[in-house]
Amino acid sequence: MTALVLADHDNTTLRDATARAIGAALKLDSEVHVLVAGAGCRPAAEAAARLAGVRKVLIADAPAHDHLLAEPIAALLVSLAPAYGALLAPSTSVGRDIMPRAAALLDVMQVSDMIAVIGPDTFERPVYAGNVIETVRSKDAKKVITVRTSAFQAVGAGDPAPIEPVAPAADAGHTQFVSEDLPKLERPELTSARLIVSGGRALQSRDNFKTVIEPLADRLGAAVGASRAAVDAGYAPNDWQVGQTGKIVAPDLYLAIGISGAIQHLAGMKDSHIIVAINNDAEAPIFSVADFGLVADLYQAVPELMQALPKA
Repeated sequence: MTALVLADHDNTTLRDATARAIGAALKLDSEVHVLVAGAGCRPAAEAAARLAGVRKVLIADAPAHDHLLAEPIAALLVSLAPAYGALLAPSTSVGRDIMPRAAALLDVMQVSDMIAVIGPDTFERPVYAGNVIETVRSKDAKKVITVRTSAFQAVGAGDPAPIEPVAPAADAGHTQFVSEDLPKLERPELTSARLIVSGGRALQSRDNFKTVIEPLADRLGAAVGASRAAVDAGYAPNDWQVGQTGKIVAPDLYLAIGISGAIQHLAGMKDSHIIVAINNDAEAPIFSVADFGLVADLYQAVPELMQALPKA
């Protein structure tokens, strides 16, 4: 069955999650198309066309598709659905917003947070904060899937695929974009970063995040993350939160500092390739998933690490 992947983009740049979702789609079928919907989104479509395994890119360029609002994009997916056996999207805020609506309009179940393809109709997904892996078999003729992108490798560059325009969906006008307030990123984006330095409630204040966590992240060229407890306490902004109710990450290196390791946090980072934990509690749950653990006072250990880094 041919698979259609909904691209996550900002009209100019294709987000890394899309390349990972394409990797998942290729495990379903060798014929993979990508849908790029937006306004002035030709650059994103051209980027999608250069990804390995993509046979065709569909572009729906219209004002109604700007900002990827769920209502018009879901209608567009439904209009294209007859030609496809599976509709996929990365399990980002965009995918989680649009795909359930598309599944409801198609009257099919959605497979959420898929982490493995067992067969054409059988998939694995985490439940209970990742403590149980559920095997799901869908009897629906058309599959609607969101992909936990941390479980799949991003596809690389390939031969350019053709770009084909498609008619935009009719705008019902029930929803409209009002405004957005995007944080200015001075560091790598959290979900695509290779290195992440993350802090927990043990940092005790926003000032300690600025003086302990952020300098270490800048020295390493890493993104900054935080536990839910740290975010709830106001030590870090919401967009830094890693966990089941935050962002799901899988960097090459995840450095957890002062994080005890609550279940919901582990669900968001335990797929990291190497996990290093610094905590003064030897019984902290974070050590159960850490590849390297240091039982120490973070206010002593981090400055010592900073001193050692220039020598490395």
